[in-house]
Amino acid sequence: MPRKSTRLTFAVLATGAGVFSMLQSLIAPALPTVQHALHTSQSTATWVMTAYLLSASVFTPILGRVGDLIGKKRTLVAVLVTVMIGCLLAALAPTIGVLIVARVVQGIGGALFPLSFGIIRDEFAPAEVSPSISNLSAVIAAGGGVGMVAAGPIVTALDYRWLFWLPVGIVAVTTLIALRYVPESPRRAEGRVNWLGAVLLSGWLVALLLPLSQASRWGWGSARVIGLFGAAVLLFALWLLAEARSRSPLIDLRIMRLPAVWTTNAAALLFGAGMYSIWSFLPGFVQTPSSAGYGFGSSVTAAGLLMLPMLIAMFCSGVLSGRLEPVLGAKKLLTAGAALGAVACGFLALWHDQQWQVAVAAGIFGFGIGLAFASMANLIVGSVPAEQTGAATGMNANIRTIGGSIGAAVTSVLVTGHLQPSGLPYASGYTHGFTLLALLCLAAALAALLVPVQRAGRISGKPRASSEGSRTESETGAMMPR
Repeated sequence: MPRKSTRLTFAVLATGAGVFSMLQSLIAPALPTVQHALHTSQSTATWVMTAYLLSASVFTPILGRVGDLIGKKRTLVAVLVTVMIGCLLAALAPTIGVLIVARVVQGIGGALFPLSFGIIRDEFAPAEVSPSISNLSAVIAAGGGVGMVAAGPIVTALDYRWLFWLPVGIVAVTTLIALRYVPESPRRAEGRVNWLGAVLLSGWLVALLLPLSQASRWGWGSARVIGLFGAAVLLFALWLLAEARSRSPLIDLRIMRLPAVWTTNAAALLFGAGMYSIWSFLPGFVQTPSSAGYGFGSSVTAAGLLMLPMLIAMFCSGVLSGRLEPVLGAKKLLTAGAALGAVACGFLALWHDQQWQVAVAAGIFGFGIGLAFASMANLIVGSVPAEQTGAATGMNANIRTIGGSIGAAVTSVLVTGHLQPSGLPYASGYTHGFTLLALLCLAAALAALLVPVQRAGRISGKPRASSEGSRTESETGAMMPR
């Protein structure tokens, strides 16, 4: 049974993960303001987002594994302190260079996701695990929406630096409560951190994501982009080799090959491509002046409010999925969530002339995000040994991010490939982009249909008997604690 209040523990985890999720999108609407205030170029200002993405991608699976090895609470507190320092540094940053470094430090907070899922699995009663994971996923999903909605009013009423000052206080209080009330996990994975694997993982992630995020500026055929993609392929192959030969792999490849894991990750890759692209391009669409033949000329604040139906739907469906999962199963919810994303994007491709049409589509997509986020997490947690929870959920989050980067890069080509004399995209660019995202979400739904049906009651908080036992079970497919 839980040793301390699970409600308080959940509040701590939800606050930390929610703040990190909010930081992902909070600064995006304020980039023009940051560019002007710090006297920098647009291309340099975009590194505020790119640095955060790369840092989170590197540290999420690595620190998830560290938490499995040395203790999830200890690692959670260290990550919260690091996020607080990153926010403080960003709030005080005198130059764009310092702000970019601060965003790298903040990106370490990506590890809050796998650590939080692992703590829930370790500390909560078995019947509470699945609903709690669904509720936490709802908070994570909604956090990104809160960032989009809140950025405009905060910058207008205060200053862009308050986008970081406010999280400093919230994370500081959360850290103190975590130190006092979150129990340390009683179980540990055996082994050590495979630093060679960590370096190679970091290398191929950066080599893949960096050209995806910068290709529109560097050019898809440029030597930098082609060279980095080639390096990503080479480093990925070396990483697979190093992990396969390691006695203590950073990511156990046998677990990644489990049917429930690889199919869920495939759906995460495809759905992430649609989700992050909608977050990136829909606000820009509604802010486009109507003189372009589309768009509504909305302000940053008004564009954020138009995304409000997505935020509300994400949170409500994420919470609802925790009640539906025991009845319908996570597989059906993931399939439904991805299918709703396809419907929303298809709706946008056909109807986007009125603000209410965009709001309806955003709400439908938000409902799909809430279902998909919660079910992905439950499928991964329900399919891997307890001592691999952090690493496995960290990789799932990373794969979703990789999909988002690919989707955003390809959508950017479609949207900005042909520009009007005014420099604005043609309406057909957005139409083609929304159509592509509908197809990606549909493909995610088809991938979700391949996920094996899990037995009821597979998620448990009980500790495993031994590390050797987990290795035997992972090879036979009996992944959960007895």
